[in-house]
Amino acid sequence: MSYVFIALTILLTVYGQLMLKWQVGLNPGSTIDGLNPRAILTLLLNPWVISAFAAAFGASLCWMAAIGRMPLSKAYPFTALSFPLVATLAVWLFRESFDSHKIAGTALIILGVIVLSRSGA
Repeated sequence: MSYVFIALTILLTVYGQLMLKWQVGLNPGSTIDGLNPRAILTLLLNPWVISAFAAAFGASLCWMAAIGRMPLSKAYPFTALSFPLVATLAVWLFRESFDSHKIAGTALIILGVIVLSRSGA
């Protein structure tokens, strides 16, 4: 069951990142660096952004359930899988580039998770 909670943590995290990217991309003046309070408030009240924050909260709850059942040193490396998932989905959804450096980095992350997951708990 701990692996289910880890998977949910990863999926909810990925969902939140993609939703935030999507909504900020639709509202470029609403980022913190623009310091447009009205645009930021509009973004914060956006149902998609709220769902991203709810997903982050849900991911935290799932994470607490996972590490309550498994050693942190064994569970934590799996969270790195959110990086290749976000990168891959960003290519597909947002037409971001996926060059040889990103491919190599993604492969290294996945290899690292495989190696670490085989270590003793």
